[in-house]
Amino acid sequence: MRVLGGLTRSRLRELALFVPRVARLVAGVIRDPRVPWSVKAGLAGAALYLASPVDLLPDFIPVVGYLDDLVVAAVVLDALLNQVDRQVLLDHWTGDPATLERCAKVAGVAAAFVPRALRARIFGGPGR
Repeated sequence: MRVLGGLTRSRLRELALFVPRVARLVAGVIRDPRVPWSVKAGLAGAALYLASPVDLLPDFIPVVGYLDDLVVAAVVLDALLNQVDRQVLLDHWTGDPATLERCAKVAGVAAAFVPRALRARIFGGPGR
């Protein structure tokens, strides 16, 4: 049964729970001994940047103000999904694994707009 914009109830539920599930995923990954320190440091740095009131683009600018936060989140999520073993991520993911795979695709597309050298510096991995 279609509910809103062609989405089913289960898809809407997955979408609504996405941010809390990503927060739990990040918290679990940071505590997991199987995850390299470089990844943990990248996650901590991104969390500090996202929580900081100082941005490259001030948030009071409509739409554009949140763009830098969105780009940082997408690049970090893309790097996380490509630098950490998928089984480790699934061990900490509380949602549908297909949602995590869709997230990986979207984050990869968004991160592709960031220069390779900058992406490579996030976790010290390849810039792809």
